[in-house]
Amino acid sequence: MQWDEGGSVDELRFDERVAIVTGGGRGLGRAHALLLGARGAQVVVNDDGGSVNGDGTSDEPAEAVAEEIRAAGGIAIADNTSVATPQGGQAIVAHAIDEFGRLDIVVANAGILRDKAFHNMTSEMFDHVMDVHLRGSFHVLQPAFVHMRERGYGRVVTTSSSAGLYGNFGQVNYSSAKMGLVGMARTIATEGARFNIKANAVAPNAFTRMTENLITGSAAERLKPDLVSPVVAWLCHEDCPVTGQVFQVGSGRVARVFVAETTGYWNEALTPEDVAANFDTMMDESGYSVPASVADAGKLMAAPFKN
Repeated sequence: MQWDEGGSVDELRFDERVAIVTGGGRGLGRAHALLLGARGAQVVVNDDGGSVNGDGTSDEPAEAVAEEIRAAGGIAIADNTSVATPQGGQAIVAHAIDEFGRLDIVVANAGILRDKAFHNMTSEMFDHVMDVHLRGSFHVLQPAFVHMRERGYGRVVTTSSSAGLYGNFGQVNYSSAKMGLVGMARTIATEGARFNIKANAVAPNAFTRMTENLITGSAAERLKPDLVSPVVAWLCHEDCPVTGQVFQVGSGRVARVFVAETTGYWNEALTPEDVAANFDTMMDESGYSVPASVADAGKLMAAPFKN
């Protein structure tokens, strides 16, 4: 990455890089695909064209975005395969490699909604959302990771959500999947570190067909998908230094989200009464730590025994 004398960064390019964007036919995925294509990436726009709740299929959304990229002078192909099966994920990755000879970037963005209050949630509704968001990301990312590992390079971005990070009424299936995608990104980051594979997650806030019933008025104007894509593009770039991180993104604001531990309370003869008596100490957020790995968390747990 080069800086000019005024401190600005040269335009970030993706020339010769090959990217898959799942759910790339509309909303956030469309914005990601267009930006990567405009910056030189060869883009596989993946979208099965289904409805918000996952019903139906259509070739049109993915092909329309691929054509937009090509009309602007870029390189792109459409892929209409569903991410919801292992065979589908394998096929999407194979399509990219067969067409362009390599795969460098995957933005796992495909998703659907089947909202219902927890007491009315069915196993079918839960599984269907998991199949697209969480399992669907795995289905694409696992074969992509194998290819990236062999080549010694890769960039992965998973799509989490505020609902996953903090919970949301009526979205236990969606929230569970979205928090799972944080763990997926962090684990890929850990396993990929030796192979120059970096993985991060974004929790976007944007006005799309999935949020049009929740966001209205001036908020819809502020929460443009185009204001999320620059963060995704940076996390996909070869110069991006971070891995295993989560970023809350929306309306031009970008913030790191992290999991932390309080200093806590220790007693090797711990009882329920002891927990109750010292609960405020356990909850005290001053002096918290931010473990970067399971090993770091283990060190915090073992710290009292070193005294």
